[in-house]
Amino acid sequence: MTTQSTFELYAYWRTSATYRVRVALNLKGLTANERIVNIDAGEQRDEKFLKINPLGAIPALVEIGHAPLTQSLAILEFLDEFQPAPPLLPQDLHGRARVRSIAAMLAADTHPLITGRVKKYLTAAAGMDDTAWRAWQIQWFGTGLAALEQRLAAEPQTGVFCHGDTPTMADICLASIVEMVRIFKITIPDTPTIDRIMAACDAHPAFAAATPSRQAGAPA
Repeated sequence: MTTQSTFELYAYWRTSATYRVRVALNLKGLTANERIVNIDAGEQRDEKFLKINPLGAIPALVEIGHAPLTQSLAILEFLDEFQPAPPLLPQDLHGRARVRSIAAMLAADTHPLITGRVKKYLTAAAGMDDTAWRAWQIQWFGTGLAALEQRLAAEPQTGVFCHGDTPTMADICLASIVEMVRIFKITIPDTPTIDRIMAACDAHPAFAAATPSRQAGAPA
């Protein structure tokens, strides 16, 4: 499979899901022309973008000549098949299931609870103020990361990274959550295994290049 392709990535600097795709592209040695969708300005609800993703969410990855791809985990799986090396999933059946399970804990069970659209609804419908919203973030970031810490510390498949000694989809999803924790200046205590794995991610060029603060549109 050739690494030469033309992709467009509809993105925003700080979003967790966009970060995942950026890391995967970097790991695969692929590039994408980014089209910024300013979610703070509500651009994800513009009629033009809703034709790309009717859910009004980013990222969306477009390969010229093909329909848009949405949902970050589906995009990661697509990129892993499009460019198999280096793999984002282990070769063995049970290893792949474990990595997908960890990824889902983070991208499906943790991240959706702290998105902007959830905040907007809770603020408008439930009268949640900034203090209550921060408590909500701490609760659900903490719940997700504490559960993952328990798994990573106990399971023998954990290595330098979440699964073995090379980064996988699990590490991409973990780092995407930890980056949000950092942006919101939240501290989740008692996660030594996660902290160790994140140090390895931070030192990896593919993760470092995807850091939200280094993206176009990030605050100076």
